[in-house]
Amino acid sequence: MATTKIYIVYYSLYGHVEVMAREEQRGANSVEGVEATLWQVPETLSSLILQKMRAPPKANDVPMIRPDQLLEADGFLFGFPSRFGVMAAQCKAFFDATDELCASQALAGKPAGIFWSTGFHGGGQELTAWTAITQLAHHGMLFVPLGYTFGSSMFEMNEVKGGSSYGAGTFAADGSREPTELELQQAFHQGKYVAEIAKKLKN
Repeated sequence: MATTKIYIVYYSLYGHVEVMAREEQRGANSVEGVEATLWQVPETLSSLILQKMRAPPKANDVPMIRPDQLLEADGFLFGFPSRFGVMAAQCKAFFDATDELCASQALAGKPAGIFWSTGFHGGGQELTAWTAITQLAHHGMLFVPLGYTFGSSMFEMNEVKGGSSYGAGTFAADGSREPTELELQQAFHQGKYVAEIAKKLKN
């Protein structure tokens, strides 16, 4: 049986989405016959601006992706922080650069999930997901929502938890909050879930 390739493509400014992405990768790689790879989208901010924003260095073990490399994957998980209720401009710039792939519908029929980070409850936990789905729809990709497959943990009310039926999520607050164990479990579950679906579609 051929290997199912999952590309986890993300942008992370302060590291919250990166932490989630690594857990998504672990979940996807837990599925037999699946090979999940991490990719970063290119940064659009200058080094001076990043320095002034006190942004940490990018992960040196995760390569930058080019739009044409999306053709190699059988399925995707796209991760990004929220900016005013939509994906960060770096991710939007990357999707804008996929116009040739969109014109040829080269990615049509490939499954894709999304995950994200927002500042707080009103920071776009669901709106960021809704506005991201349009990118997938124009490519003809198959959006794979998380649904309520995470079981009773979807209804957790005793602690703050990001995410929804659209995908896994976390809260960054003022930047000091890190993804919780429950949020990481949800990310792992999503990675596994999307990988299983991609594997079924491929085979």
